[in-house]
Amino acid sequence: MNKVLIANRGEIARRVIRTLKKMGIKSVAIYSDADKNAPHVLEADEAVYVGTSPSAESYLKQDVILQHCKDLGVDGIHPGYGFLSENGEFAQKVTDAGMTFIGPSPEAMALMGDKLSAKQAVKDYEVPLVPGVDRAITDVKEAKEIANQIGYPVLIKASAGGGGKGMRLVEEEAVLEEQMKLAQNEARSSFGNDACFVEKFVTKPRHIEIQVFADSHGNAIHLFERECSIQRRHQKVIEEAPSSVLTPDLREKMGQAAVNVCKACDYEGAGTVEFLLDADHNFYFLEMNTRLQVEHPVTEEITGLDLVEWQIRVARGEKLPKGQDELTINGHAIEVRVYAEDTINGFTPDIGNLKRYRIPSGRSVRVDDAFLEGMDIPIYYDPMIAKLVVWGKTREKAIKRTIQAIDEYQISGLKTTLDFGKFVLGHDAFTSGNFDTNFVRHHFEDPKVMYTSMEAEQEALTHGVNQIWDSIKERDCKEFASKNITSNWKNTRT
Repeated sequence: MNKVLIANRGEIARRVIRTLKKMGIKSVAIYSDADKNAPHVLEADEAVYVGTSPSAESYLKQDVILQHCKDLGVDGIHPGYGFLSENGEFAQKVTDAGMTFIGPSPEAMALMGDKLSAKQAVKDYEVPLVPGVDRAITDVKEAKEIANQIGYPVLIKASAGGGGKGMRLVEEEAVLEEQMKLAQNEARSSFGNDACFVEKFVTKPRHIEIQVFADSHGNAIHLFERECSIQRRHQKVIEEAPSSVLTPDLREKMGQAAVNVCKACDYEGAGTVEFLLDADHNFYFLEMNTRLQVEHPVTEEITGLDLVEWQIRVARGEKLPKGQDELTINGHAIEVRVYAEDTINGFTPDIGNLKRYRIPSGRSVRVDDAFLEGMDIPIYYDPMIAKLVVWGKTREKAIKRTIQAIDEYQISGLKTTLDFGKFVLGHDAFTSGNFDTNFVRHHFEDPKVMYTSMEAEQEALTHGVNQIWDSIKERDCKEFASKNITSNWKNTRT
């Protein structure tokens, strides 16, 4: 594999380019009008224009992308995540054109991309499933019978859903019909498929996912778990590895179940098997993402591996670089997603210009980002600015260093989720490990609590600075003080 086109943009495109350079493989970036001056375009060996800013007119134009590949002599395509990464039709076109799709087969994508077919595929491989049905339900009467049988509350979920779309929590029979119609309508408009199923709602659920890898030689392994329970709108905001609640025995059981999911669909490449973990530490298969995850860096940090490199090696037909008994967990890693969002107003996008953009640094700090100071955050794509990833020898040290890194991060011109990340990391529920996917609902129902906490911190900091000032004045060093004491709280803390 001599030249790879990255069918994506932003930080994941930059991430793939870094590994390609390390492996001596030429990279080709694609870009839209909005991204013509983006860092991933400047860093690639070659870059080609694919269309106007809306993703449907650029990053999703399969035939345009494939034609550029043919013109440039590309022999591999890395899809990143999002866009075409789980599109079996695109993967098949890539293969038919004589190129390598750096990902699983179209058949595996199709099987795992539909929640119903995925449940049916894994149930014979000793993979625990949430009580419910593994077939489409369209009749409200039948749905009520199933709900009464498994007991309320229940979830109505779109078969082709994702990101919380086509999902409705139903706590009583009286509203089931209404919620089912809403779920079907949303699924139809979002995925072109209104098939839904009913399953038991797991109370106090934690979202635990297992990173898996498989090759074409029959080898399949897991690279441990990631805790992804801190979410807003059913979408992840903070991830960590390993989880604070998994015992070695539970980790082994969940890891084996994840490997069995790979076997159920003849999987090849990188994938993630997602589970729900209940309050009694029973785990249930949720779905499989047939691609690299946004949060893959925390796995890289605790294993010391380059997962993109593994993807490329497997796609070239090589065996997995390591076996299960060669993998160990080293330390703890946390990822905070930095979104251009207004936390106070329901995490709504806050698109604008990065008037000031300075990232934290240090041996234990990693920032995967997509922008430079002075750039605009486009309205056409996901509002994620960066991923702040921090490693520590222990969970406590990782939390402390992540909070420090957030304080060192400087962004102005728009609102971000950095303050929310700091609020979570300092919350007793998080530090104790006693939290679940309802963290926002339980501890952030009134977003003002975050700023109440920040005001208390600032008051304490002001008191400390005043004490220093008084001490300096007593030593008659006013000139020194005027030059060195600043009102910038972040610099003061540093």
